[in-house]
Amino acid sequence: MEKKFIGAGLLSGLIAGIISFAFARLFIEPVVGKAIDYEGARSEAEETLEHAAGGHHHHGEEGEVFTRAMQENLGAGVGTLVFALCMGAFFAVAFTVLWSYVGRRYPATDPRAVAGALGVIGFVAVFGVPFFAYPGNPPAVGDDETIGERTAAFLTITVASVVLAIAAVVLALWLRPRIGGLVSGIVGTAAYLVAVGVTIAVLPSFHEVPEPLRDDAGQIVFPGFPADVVGDFRVYAIANQVILWTVLTLTFAVALGAMSRSRSDGRTVVGAGSR
Repeated sequence: MEKKFIGAGLLSGLIAGIISFAFARLFIEPVVGKAIDYEGARSEAEETLEHAAGGHHHHGEEGEVFTRAMQENLGAGVGTLVFALCMGAFFAVAFTVLWSYVGRRYPATDPRAVAGALGVIGFVAVFGVPFFAYPGNPPAVGDDETIGERTAAFLTITVASVVLAIAAVVLALWLRPRIGGLVSGIVGTAAYLVAVGVTIAVLPSFHEVPEPLRDDAGQIVFPGFPADVVGDFRVYAIANQVILWTVLTLTFAVALGAMSRSRSDGRTVVGAGSR
């Protein structure tokens, strides 16, 4: 049965990845294109300003290793599918572990309800909390000198969020026979939120949206990064992850239903044959 769960997870991840990529290609990539255009125009403005101030530094032209078309189609597509397949595999493993306890302890529980709850937990722990701590930014937002520190902080909150979510589920399941399902769920959720809140508080913060470019007289020669581009990028990034996790969870739940019907039909056939 575990192999069937893994297969269902991979299939669900594949379907979710395809739909997620289609959404990203239609809505996120145009926003990324605007950010790249801004970055190029700002670089030209910086060079012009530097020359006007008597500087002689020349950034030079760097050829693209991969064209923009390849990046937004093949590159983004492969990256999205690989991520979705990994999430599908992890989802299946987490469901297998959770169902091995819940299904044995509470046999009347619908496995699709467990999958639904797991989908919500996965979305919050893997994407929601890390995004709240460090919202996604389009290209041209962020300082190259802090990329290592930003990456380390993001990975830290992501790992901490997942580990704390697992601990919160274990706590809720341990408390359920003692104080009931609803109260134990509230206690586990509260403990998780407090723990991730403390973790976010001790991690560094970054505010690196480019400000307007000014000359020596303080006059604005090039505008700051457009706020609407940042806003659109973040809204679409959230929507994209909502789509991915919703499709992943629903497809996995449908697969569970199909597996349940298959087992029921098999038992019926065996019973009929014995008579």
